[in-house]
Amino acid sequence: MTEGHMRDIKLWSPRLEWQERADGSILIWRSDALGPYPDSMTERFAHWAQTFPDRPWMAERDEAGGWSRLPYGQAMDRIRAISQFCLDLGLSTDRPLIILSDNSIGHALMALGAQHVGIPSAAISPAYATASNEFDKLRDIVGQITPGLIYAEDAAPFHAAIASAFPPDVPVVCRRNPPPGRLSHRLPDLFEVEPGPAVDTAHASTGPDTVAKFLFTSGTTGSPKAVIQTQRMLCSNQEMIADCYAFLREDPPVVVDWAPWNHTASGNKVFNMVIYHGGTFFIDKGRPTPAGMRETIANLREISPTWYFNVPAGYEMLVHAMREDETLRDTFFRDLKMLMYAGAGMAQHTWDALEELSRQASGEPVHIGTGLGSTETAPFSLYCTEPQERPGNIGIPAQGITLKLVPIEEKYELRLKGPNVTPGYWRSPKLTAAAFDDEGFYMIGDAVKFAVDRDPRHGFFFDGRTAENFKLQTGTWVAVGKLRAQLVDQFGGLIRDAVITGADREELGALVVPFYPALRKLVAGGEQMSDAEILQHPEVRAALADRLGAHTRSASGSATRVMRILPLRDAPRFERGEITDKGSINQRAMLSHRADLVEALYAGSDEVIAFEEETVR
Repeated sequence: MTEGHMRDIKLWSPRLEWQERADGSILIWRSDALGPYPDSMTERFAHWAQTFPDRPWMAERDEAGGWSRLPYGQAMDRIRAISQFCLDLGLSTDRPLIILSDNSIGHALMALGAQHVGIPSAAISPAYATASNEFDKLRDIVGQITPGLIYAEDAAPFHAAIASAFPPDVPVVCRRNPPPGRLSHRLPDLFEVEPGPAVDTAHASTGPDTVAKFLFTSGTTGSPKAVIQTQRMLCSNQEMIADCYAFLREDPPVVVDWAPWNHTASGNKVFNMVIYHGGTFFIDKGRPTPAGMRETIANLREISPTWYFNVPAGYEMLVHAMREDETLRDTFFRDLKMLMYAGAGMAQHTWDALEELSRQASGEPVHIGTGLGSTETAPFSLYCTEPQERPGNIGIPAQGITLKLVPIEEKYELRLKGPNVTPGYWRSPKLTAAAFDDEGFYMIGDAVKFAVDRDPRHGFFFDGRTAENFKLQTGTWVAVGKLRAQLVDQFGGLIRDAVITGADREELGALVVPFYPALRKLVAGGEQMSDAEILQHPEVRAALADRLGAHTRSASGSATRVMRILPLRDAPRFERGEITDKGSINQRAMLSHRADLVEALYAGSDEVIAFEEETVR
C-alpha cells in the first residue's frame, strides 16, 4: 500500500495484467489475489458484537428528533431472537421474508435475523406497494418469490397492497398499525423470543452458496427480476471493497446514508461495509430532492461521516447549502476521508466546488471517486482511487474480478466474471442463460473506453449503456451515456438530467429535467413562483438557450450536438419505471412513456428551446 497525498488516505497499489485475443476481445485482471473472507455476513456482525458490544451499529431519529442508537451487542441478541421466530414460522428460501418499508433499524434487524439462519429477505421499493391501486408489479414479485412473512415498519400505508397482493395466510410483522383481518406480530415482541439451539444449528449450515437475499431490478421493460444474492457475493464483495478503501481496516466507517436498501448500492455495499468494519450507520431519511435535502443537511450538520455517498444531483444541492453555511461545510468535511458518486455523471463544476469547499474546511482537497457495478455484481466491480482532475474515470477491476472487453460497433462492451457475480435470476433459467456469454462472463450491458489508449492501468470511462445507444438518420451512432453527462455538465447546474432523443432522425434533441433551485436564482422573486412560471420566465428561457447554444457550438459533430431541448414539467415517475429510488433515469422507459413529448420536441412546440445557426430562439 502507498500513502495518498490527500488526508493520508491509504490507497492500494494494484498489479494489473491483460491479454489481447485473436477475436479482438481483451481480458484484464488483477494479479494480486483476493484475500480471505467469511462464509456469511453475520459472522462479522457476531465478531463486533463480542469484541465491541457497546459500539453503536445503527442510529435513526426518534420521535423527539434525537438519535436512537443501537449497539452491536444488543443488536446481535435481537438478530438471534428474530432468527428463532423465523425458524418457528417455517420460513425458508422458498418462503422468504419480504420487506415493504423504507430503511429503518427494524428493517435491518429483520433482514439480518432471517439471513443469519439461511432465510433470504427481499426488500422492495415501497412505491410498488403505495404508488397505485393496481399493484401489478407487486403481485409479480410475490408470485416470483412466494414470501412466507411480510415486514413493514408502519403497516398503515400498505394495508391495501397487502390485502390485494398477498395470500391471506402470509402473516405480518410491524411496529404499528397492523392490517385488519390478518395474523400480525409486533416487532418488539419478537425481541423477547428466546433463541434455542436451532438458531446455532441453522447458522452453522449456512455457507457461501446460501441465498442471502433477493434484489429486484427496476422492471422497466416488464416484471421486476429477482436477482439472487449469495453470501459468497456479499462477503467477497466486501473484501474487494476493503482492499480498495484500505483506510477502513483501521478506521471503522461512520456513514450518513439515505440510499434505499432495496437497491444494491446501499442495501449491499454501504449496509455491509459498515458491518464488515464494525462501523456506525446513521440512517438519513432525506432524499436528493429540494425538499428531501433539508433532512440530509440537518443530519450532516450534526454527524461528520468518514465515507459519504450521494448522486450528483444531491451533491449539487449540498454544494449550494455548504456555500451558505460554514458550520455545515466544516462538520461535513471534518472527518471525511472520501466521497463517492454514482447513478449519473458528475458535472465538472460540482467536482470543482467539492474540492474547493474541502480545501476551505480542511486545507486539502477531499478524494472523490466513482466506479461501476450492478445488482448482478453485488455491486462493487470497478473503482477509481487514483486522484483525478475531472470526474468520470471508473477505475480498474477489483481483486478477484476478470474483465472481458468485446469490440462492438467501435466500442468495447464490458463483461465480468468473479465471486461477486450472481448465479442468476430466481426461478428464471431462460433469463439466467441470456445474461451470460459462452465463457460464463456476465453481460452487464455497459460500454467502456480506455482512459489512455489500450492501457488498462489508467482505468476506463463509462461509454453508455449498449441498449441505450442509437443511430441518427445518417447512420451515425450516438453514445447516449457520454452525451447525457456532457450536456448536464455544460448546462452548469440548470438541469439535473436529460433524456437524449433522435433515433432515426436528422438531429439530436433532449428532454431535460430542470433543477429548480438554480433556475429560481435567475429570477427576482423566483422563490415565490410556481415551477410552471419559472419555466416560462424569459430570463430562465434565455439562460437555457445560452447554455444550449454554447453546447451546440462546441460539439464536434451531429452525434454529439443536441439541437433542441424541452424542459419537463412533470418529473420522471418511479411507478412507470422512468426513474429509480436512487434518482437514476431510465432512458428507454422515458422515451416510451413520453413519446408525445418527443414528437412535440421535433414539431416545434412553444415550450421547445431550439438552436439555429445564427440565433437561439
